[in-house]
Amino acid sequence: MELIFASHNENKVKEIRSVLPDWIQLKSLNDIGFHEEIAETGTTLEENAQIKAETIYKLTGKNVFADDSGLFVEALNGAPGVYSARYAGTGNSLDNIHKLLKNLEAEENRNASFQAVFCTIIEGEISFLKGEVLGEIIQELKGSEGFGYDPVFVPKGFEKTFAEMSSTDKNQISHRAKAVQKLINFIENL
Repeated sequence: MELIFASHNENKVKEIRSVLPDWIQLKSLNDIGFHEEIAETGTTLEENAQIKAETIYKLTGKNVFADDSGLFVEALNGAPGVYSARYAGTGNSLDNIHKLLKNLEAEENRNASFQAVFCTIIEGEISFLKGEVLGEIIQELKGSEGFGYDPVFVPKGFEKTFAEMSSTDKNQISHRAKAVQKLINFIENL
């Protein structure tokens, strides 16, 4: 089955490809020659994922899914949340992390969750799938793997940040990996 992933983020594409079974051929937006940015104007992960999925479905008529994901921090009333990728206003991951750490300086509660929402449009039917991993934000960056907030997020029950884990280990427990597993199960049961 061919499935378009409505994303230009090659880190996400690589992460998802590594856990999909061979019978699902994943195509990124770059693979299909779509190089425009899709404006994420929604106020929830679900809305942004749906905007991206519908844009590509209307253009291609092919089975598609899109994700939106974010880091939700309890002490910051869920921020950066849906605005995680543009939290610092610069589009730079390190700037986002530094703003997050600065905003958490006086906070003892460092509980957070990574959430990923997929909007799928398969054979014209829209569905939503969600993955979540609980954890906490540490006070300094650790590790060089991964991307985004990975260097400051330690998943619950672990002592390493996502950025200190191998991609294989991260892909066993991450929010996106959980959503991908739901996606595989969903497609298998069509």
